[in-house]
Amino acid sequence: MTMTEKQLRARDAKRDLGAELLESVRQMKRGAARTVYSPVVQARANAGLTQAQFARILGVSIRTLQSWEQGRKQPSGAARTLITIARLRPEVVRELNYEDAA
Repeated sequence: MTMTEKQLRARDAKRDLGAELLESVRQMKRGAARTVYSPVVQARANAGLTQAQFARILGVSIRTLQSWEQGRKQPSGAARTLITIARLRPEVVRELNYEDAA
């Protein structure tokens, strides 16, 4: 669900960005930092595909795929199903001829 500008400002007004940044640096120094990948990035990586290839298979633009990967937008129901298949059974996606999927 997308937040309105007013909701974003209210949320951000409560944040202490300096403290969050400092805590992130401390975590990295301790080796406690971890990289969190979106399910879309995980699915594409599991399938061993580039963004262009994966976008073509899903029938979306590269920009749409990037928005999903960065969490700015969420995929539709059908796209979520294909992404789940790619995440759980990457060999199925690799079998697709992505050149013909355009």
